[in-house]
Amino acid sequence: MKVVEFFFDFGSPAAYLAWTQLPALCTEAGAELVYRPLLLGGVFQATGNRSPAEVPAKGRYMHRDLRRHAARYGVPYRHNPHFPVNTLLLMRGATGLQMHQPERFADYGRAVYQAMWVDERDMNDPAVVAEVLAAASLDPAALVALAGRQDVKDRLKAVTTEAVERGVFGAPTMFVGDEMFWGQDRLDFVREALQRGG
Repeated sequence: MKVVEFFFDFGSPAAYLAWTQLPALCTEAGAELVYRPLLLGGVFQATGNRSPAEVPAKGRYMHRDLRRHAARYGVPYRHNPHFPVNTLLLMRGATGLQMHQPERFADYGRAVYQAMWVDERDMNDPAVVAEVLAAASLDPAALVALAGRQDVKDRLKAVTTEAVERGVFGAPTMFVGDEMFWGQDRLDFVREALQRGG
């Protein structure tokens, strides 16, 4: 079966936009979508890359461009005024659920992305994160405990390291076989790669 690997971090608005589109794209192509949570801060540190928000002119442009893509895709998007967000706990939570409670992974992803890039919640604030998770019928205390497990920490580090070794320098990054595609604006190329048979 054809596979799309989706390397993402909740702190990337571009990854949020890709996340809204990839499930339907993969369904249409008869491909499996494999979610690969990574720590974008670790990727930046390893590659020397940095957030567009650190380059004022680029940040302003990206903000407008993300709104254009959201309009094209017909999905809600608002720039989070609390950006940047330290996503370490959030990404460990995603990794932990994927490893130990995969049936809750999609609910978690929806709740966190909605809070971050639609509802403009301050996901740096543990109390806000707890509210967001509880509203999605997820147990905040249990998720914090899960995120603190050593096997979960190790997996997130390993996936981040693997991503860097495969050439990843930002999020979202998608792989179809050995072909790498970076950015929510490269989904057409992902579709074409799937049509070629991966």
